Amino acid sequence: MEQAIEARNQRELKAFALDLGFDLFGIADVTGLRDDFLLEPATRDRFGLAVSLGKRLSDAVLDDIPDHPTSIYFHHYRQMNFFLDRGALLVADFIQKRGSRSLAIAASQIIDWKKQRAHVSHKHVGRAAGLGWFGRNNLLVNPDLGAHFRLVTVLTDMLLEPDALLDRECGVCRACAKACPAGAIKDTREAFDHLACFEMLQEFRKKGHTTQFICGICVRDCRGPKPCDQLE
Repeated sequence: MEQAIEARNQRELKAFALDLGFDLFGIADVTGLRDDFLLEPATRDRFGLAVSLGKRLSDAVLDDIPDHPTSIYFHHYRQMNFFLDRGALLVADFIQKRGSRSLAIAASQIIDWKKQRAHVSHKHVGRAAGLGWFGRNNLLVNPDLGAHFRLVTVLTDMLLEPDALLDRECGVCRACAKACPAGAIKDTREAFDHLACFEMLQEFRKKGHTTQFICGICVRDCRGPKPCDQLE
């Protein structure tokens, strides 16, 4: 009986999210991630599942990025956050109206500026939801979209079946590493140089390319492993 309810809930929720315009949908078991959530303990512990939602970025906007972020990309980034936040709110409302608890987490809201942390790590939730794997660029990489998407999260206690982790990796592709102007992307994700990346973001901001700490260059060149599988 419970499995039937989970299947129905998942089917209806996914259809609703895709109708809103989301391109990626997954369910994550977040019980192992909750200790890192920057939420009140009572709120954090109430939710064992999360809906991970992704929206594809514009290829044309990304292709317009030269060796620094552009005003077009900055505007696209902000509009994408607006879409994600609005969509997450509607998904959370959909869940609540069906008798379950839900909490939409902002797509881009830094709570701990020193450590650059938000309420919830969307990419960790997305990985747990089977939407991708962590690439060399320290981003979530999807097999179809590469890193050409942004994520948002809705925490919930609705009866849903978590998706399986995606057993994939970047393989021989190093497009992001070749493009990174800071040299922050190394051979493994663990070796990613966070400081070098952040210093480059500061430089972009200092030069007036953007008023926010964004880049977009490694996102632009990360199209997933498919085009790179045959590289030597």
